[in-house]
Amino acid sequence: MYKTTLTINGMMCGMCEAHINDAVRKSFDVKKVSSNHKKGITEIVSEMQPDEQKLRDTIKQTGYELVRIDSETYKKKGLFGR
Repeated sequence: MYKTTLTINGMMCGMCEAHINDAVRKSFDVKKVSSNHKKGITEIVSEMQPDEQKLRDTIKQTGYELVRIDSETYKKKGLFGR
């Protein structure tokens, strides 16, 4: 599993977060996606690492600016993640 963190400019509210999350869900097979407009980030958890160019195109189509993409392997934490 992979955790991909996107730094995005232009999110101002909860509706902006929902707009980004919906676009990511429609374009990629993800386990989880969440955005935080105050921090300016979107975190994606997925089985496969998302294609970087497709991420850039998807975010650009929403009208926001994708500034940075960071990806790392993801290990589920918590009671059942051991």
